[in-house]
Amino acid sequence: MSHAHANSDAPHTHPYHLVDPSPWPLMGGVSAFVLAWGGVHYFHDRDSKWGLSLGLALLLVTMFGWWRDVVREARAGDAHTPEVRHGLRLGMALFIASEVMFFAGFFWAFFHSSLKVAPMVTQWPPAGIEVLDTWHIPFVNTLILMTSGLTLTRSHRALMAGKRPQTVRWLALTIVLGLVFLSLQVHEYGQAMFAFTGGIYPSVFYMATGFHGFHVFVGVTFLGVCLARTLSGDFTAERHVGFEAAAWYWHFVDVVWVFLFIWVYWWGNG
Repeated sequence: MSHAHANSDAPHTHPYHLVDPSPWPLMGGVSAFVLAWGGVHYFHDRDSKWGLSLGLALLLVTMFGWWRDVVREARAGDAHTPEVRHGLRLGMALFIASEVMFFAGFFWAFFHSSLKVAPMVTQWPPAGIEVLDTWHIPFVNTLILMTSGLTLTRSHRALMAGKRPQTVRWLALTIVLGLVFLSLQVHEYGQAMFAFTGGIYPSVFYMATGFHGFHVFVGVTFLGVCLARTLSGDFTAERHVGFEAAAWYWHFVDVVWVFLFIWVYWWGNG
C-alpha cells in the first residue's frame, strides 16, 4: 500500500481503501530477485558479495518505505476502516501460518534424523557430538521468553484500557527480555563444541535455533517500532492493528521456542 487514493473526495459505496499506484511491489520483486541472484553467486564464489549486498540493501529500503506508507495510512484516520483492519489482521494470520510451515521443515529434518529414519544415522545424538546442557542456558532462555509473553500481554491489556505509561513500561520490558534472550543464545553458540559443518546434528541444530533467533531479532525490531509508535500516540484502545500484529508474531516465536526446547534440547539430547 502507499498513500490514500488521489480521488479521495469522490463518493464511494464501499468501506475499502483504494490506494494510488505504489512503486513498492515492483521494487520488492526486483529486490528479491537481486538478493537470490547475488546469493547464488556468493555460494559459488565467496569473494563475490556485491550482488548479495545490493539485494539486501534494496530489500531493506523497500521494507522501510512500504511500511512507512502503511503507518501514514493508519495516521490518516479514514483509510483504515474496520474492514481494512480486518484484512490486515487476516494477512498477518496467513503470514504466521506460512512461518509455521517454514519451521515444520526444520522439525521434519530433525525427526527424520533423530528417529533414525535416515539410513546414515545409527544413533542420536551422533557419536562424537557433545550436546549442550538442557537445563543451563536453554532452560533460562525458555523462562525468559515465557516471561516476555506475559509482559507483552500486560502491555496489550494496558493499551486496551487506555493506560499509555503502563503500556510503554511493559512493552519496553518485553524488548529488554528479547535482547537478553539473543545475548544468551550468542553466548551459547560460543560454548558449543560442534560446528555447523560437523554433521547432521549441528546442521539441524543451528538451522532451527538460528532461524528462531533471527525471528526473535525481527520480533524485537517489530516491538521496538510499536514502542516508538506508542510514544508518539499512534495507537488507541480501539485502533492498534500494528501492535496486535507484533503481539501475535511474538507469541508465535514463543511457541516455536517451546517446541525447540522440548524436542531439540531435551528429548533430542538423548
